[in-house]
Amino acid sequence: MEKRVVITGMGAITPIGKNVEETWKGIKEKKCGIDKISLFDTTTYKTKLAAEVKDYDASNYFEPKQTKRLDRSSQFAIIAAKEAFQDSGITKENTDFERVRCIY
Repeated sequence: MEKRVVITGMGAITPIGKNVEETWKGIKEKKCGIDKISLFDTTTYKTKLAAEVKDYDASNYFEPKQTKRLDRSSQFAIIAAKEAFQDSGITKENTDFERVRCIY
């Protein structure tokens, strides 16, 4: 049996962009997402650099209750998945939802 996979939409939140468009622009401009770690104190660590998503405000994407329940990685996954779904143009009218999957 032959199986087909179709990529219908993309989503991203990265150290060089908060969505696919910004990330792609950052790639073309050869931006570097690596910088000094700012999310926690690195005094006792050898490594001082990382690729962090800077200037991220969860309240721009989630209700306060959701923000408390979701860790940062889960928030990023949801943000990217929502963007990918919007980018896909998938609706009830044009898609059989029994045959749709989201993989990240």
